[in-house]
Order: sequence, then C-alpha cells, then structure tokens
Amino acid sequence: MVHKLLAQVNYHLDPIISPPPGTPTSQIEKILSMVIGLLTVFGVLYFTFQIIFAGYSFMTTEGDQGKIKETRKKITESILGLAVIIIAVGLTALIATLFGLDNVFDLEKMFTNMGL
Repeated sequence: MVHKLLAQVNYHLDPIISPPPGTPTSQIEKILSMVIGLLTVFGVLYFTFQIIFAGYSFMTTEGDQGKIKETRKKITESILGLAVIIIAVGLTALIATLFGLDNVFDLEKMFTNMGL
C-alpha cells in the first residue's frame, strides 16, 4: 500500500483535497493574490517617491537644523519601509519556492488577469 502523502493525487477524483478550478475558493485566491500584488507595487512606488521628496526637502532646508533633522528622519523611515517591502517579497518568494510554487509574483500574469 502506498502512503497517501507519497502517492500522486488526482484532484479531479478527490475534491476533498483541493477544490476544482473555477470554484469560489480559487476566485478568492486570485483576487487576494492580485490585491497583494497591487499593494506591493504601490508600496514600492510610494516609498520611492517619499525618498525623492525627502531628498528634495533636504536640499531646500537652507541650513535649518530642525528641518535637517526632520528630513533625515523622513529619509530613514522611507528607506526602512522600502527595505521591509523588499525583504517581505523576497522571503515570500523563497518560501513559495521551497514549497514548490512557481511564479508567485508574476506581474505580467497579474495584469493580464486584470485586463490591462
């Protein structure tokens, strides 16, 4: 007898293991995946623009120590936010690869599913 974990699973014959494609569960997974992908893209863009605007603000401080301190804090927070997003995406991709999932962050597929 073959152990159930080692046997090849036919998802069409055993709907308890995984729902067939097109079910509400797979639709929710697609929507959730698109939302997470979009939030990641918007987060990267947001923190990139924050770094640019803080850099411009730093250049226009005119030597005021209070403004310099404030803009340094903004630059530091923006770089940390961008680093957190990049590390989160990298760890998620690594974990997905370890579990055998391919193309977790396939942006082309995401935009195609959205009709863009």
